[in-house]
Amino acid sequence: MPDVAELIPLVATLLAFSAFAGVLAGLLGVGGGIVLVPGYFYLLSSLGYNGPQLMQVCVATSLATIVVTSVRSVQSHHKKGSVNWEMLRAWTPGIALGAVVGVWIASELKSVTLQGIFGSLGLLVGLYMAFGRPHWRLGDVLPRGVVGYVTSLVVGFLSVLMGIGGGAFCVPYQTLFNVPIHRAVATAAGLGALIAVPSAIGFLFVEIEPSSKPPFTFGAINVVAFGLTISMTLLTAPLGAKLAHWMDPKPLKRAFAFFLICVAGNMLRGVFLA
Repeated sequence: MPDVAELIPLVATLLAFSAFAGVLAGLLGVGGGIVLVPGYFYLLSSLGYNGPQLMQVCVATSLATIVVTSVRSVQSHHKKGSVNWEMLRAWTPGIALGAVVGVWIASELKSVTLQGIFGSLGLLVGLYMAFGRPHWRLGDVLPRGVVGYVTSLVVGFLSVLMGIGGGAFCVPYQTLFNVPIHRAVATAAGLGALIAVPSAIGFLFVEIEPSSKPPFTFGAINVVAFGLTISMTLLTAPLGAKLAHWMDPKPLKRAFAFFLICVAGNMLRGVFLA
C-alpha cells in the first residue's frame, strides 16, 4: 500500500468522480456506475491491484453504491411526479432474475473479459448518446407482456455485467417508444435499486483472490470505496435530479458521450494489450 502522502490525492480523486457520478445519475439517468466502474478500476490498478478478479470488485462496489444513490435519486424524481411506477412494477421480476444471473456469470469471468464487456457496451451507449436523434422511434407505446419481460431480463443481466444501474439502456429504450426524456430518466432511476439490491447481495458471497482484493473488501464489495462514494452521491444525486427538470441536458449529454467513448476505448485498449 502507498503511504499517506500518496493516498490523499487518490482519495480526493475518488471523491471527485463520485460527486460527478451522483450528478449524472440524477441528471441523465445513465447511472453513476458508468463512471464509477472505470474510476475504481484505474484507482485500484494504481494501488497495485491487478489480479484476475479486479473488475469483479469494481462492478460489485459500484452496484452497492447504486442501491443508495438510486433510492435518493428516485425520491427526488417522485416529488416531481415523473416516475412511471407501473413500468417499475412490471419490470421487477425480469430485472431481479437478470441481475441474479448476471452475478453468477460475472463471478465466473476473468477481469479482462469483464473489461471487454464494459468497453464494448460502453462504446455502444456512448455512440448512441452522441449521435442518437430524439425523433427515432420503434413504437408509440412501451411493449408489455413477453417482450417487456424479456427486455427487463436483458437490461438486468447486462447492467450487472457492467456494474451500472440500467439507465444507460433503459432511458434510450423508453425514448424509442415515445416516453418523454424527463419521465424516462426518472423511471430509470428507480430501476437502479431493482438491479443493485439482489446483485449486491449476491456479490457478498463471491470469493476474491488476494491479488485482486484491497483491504476491507467483503465478498467482492470494498467498503472503503463504497463509503467514500456514497458520502458524495447522497449529496449530488438530488442536485442532478433538480437540474434535469430545469435545464436542457443535451450539451452535457453529448460531452459525456464523448467522455464515455474515450473511457470505453481505453478499456478495450487494455483488453487487447493484456
